[in-house]
Amino acid sequence: MPGKYYEGFEVGETIEHPRSRTISESDNQRFCDLTMNQQPIHLDAEFAADTEFGERLVNGLYTMSLAVGMTIPETTDGTIVANLGYDDVEHPAPVFHGDTIRAETTVLDKRETSDGERGVVTMAVEARNQDDEVVCAFERTVLSERAD
Repeated sequence: MPGKYYEGFEVGETIEHPRSRTISESDNQRFCDLTMNQQPIHLDAEFAADTEFGERLVNGLYTMSLAVGMTIPETTDGTIVANLGYDDVEHPAPVFHGDTIRAETTVLDKRETSDGERGVVTMAVEARNQDDEVVCAFERTVLSERAD
C-alpha cells in the first residue's frame, strides 16, 4: 500500500507505526563506519564504561534515521516529492545495543503549495524504546504529491 497523498493527511492525527527493530551492536558499528563517525562512546566499550552511561551508546543519527524509515510505509511511501527539512531534533534518552525501537507520527500542519499542485506536510516523529521512553523526537517536513 502506498503512503498518503497530501489530501490523506489529517492535522492532529497520530499514526502508530507497526514495525519495530531491536538495534544490534553490528547495526551501530556499520552505521558509524558508513558515516565515518568514530566517536569512542559509540564504538569503544572501555571508553564508554567510564562515562555516565557505563556502556556504548547507539549513534543518535542512526536512531533518527531508523525512526524515519519506520514511518515511510504509512506516510510517504511513493507519494513524496522531497524531504524539505528535519527540525527540533532531540535525543532525550540514550539508546543502547539491544533496545527495541518503534515510532509514531503526529501530523502537525499541512498547506497547499502556492501553485496548488502539491502540498507541504509537517509531522512530529517520536521514537520510543521498549520501556516507552522517547529516545528521539523531531519534526519532518515533506513535499507531497496530490491524489488528483
